Amino acid sequence: MARRRIIAGNWKMNKTPSEAVALCAELKDLVKNDAVDVVYCVPAIDIVPVVEAVKGTNVHVGAENFYIEDKGAFTGEISAPMLKDAGVEYIIIGHSERRDIFGENDVLINQKVKKAFEAGLKPILCCGESLALRKAGTYQEWIKRQITWDLSGVTADQVKNLVIAYEPIWAIGTGETATADQAEEVCKMIRETIAEMYDAPTAEAVRIQYGGSMNAGNAAELLSKADIDGGLIGGASLKPDFGKIVNA
Repeated sequence: MARRRIIAGNWKMNKTPSEAVALCAELKDLVKNDAVDVVYCVPAIDIVPVVEAVKGTNVHVGAENFYIEDKGAFTGEISAPMLKDAGVEYIIIGHSERRDIFGENDVLINQKVKKAFEAGLKPILCCGESLALRKAGTYQEWIKRQITWDLSGVTADQVKNLVIAYEPIWAIGTGETATADQAEEVCKMIRETIAEMYDAPTAEAVRIQYGGSMNAGNAAELLSKADIDGGLIGGASLKPDFGKIVNA
């Protein structure tokens, strides 16, 4: 069975609620494609208006972050049940900005993956290497270790509903892009890692995205690769060009 393509926009810390609603209206007809899962992962304050704005369309809503507890004295945080109740379906976990700027480690990321599944959210689990690791030639071992840690104790049935986003850190927001062959090499290795951890059917089911300056110009070539099932799109998800990526 062919894996269904998934194109997700990571809006990061962009768009006020009113701007978010305007962007949804601008993109509405551009992202129509019933053969693709289209997801907007938006800032927490935008979730409620965006869920309302995309009603009746083919767009799903995702969140960018949450905390592992359901409720309690965690000032400034937001929980998985809150997101679920607000209409969120997907959640980005382990993005390099969360790891690097906010100090999230693989122990916490593993807890987040488990909590997301418990709450009925679909994780988009990010992994990827720095330029130093890429140049040292140890990037495959690094990514394999991330996947192994982040999915510790996660079941095969859960992994089948997981999305993994390979994002080489050196290609995020830099305009640098891994070549289609470089991206395919790592996405294939990730799938092989899942097969080793679980089994072949689980590895065949899991959807793997490429993220890292995917744009309207390079999306078709990247998406033509056997193990690349979609994209996690940063800056280009805030522009009309996002529609070209969805339909690449």
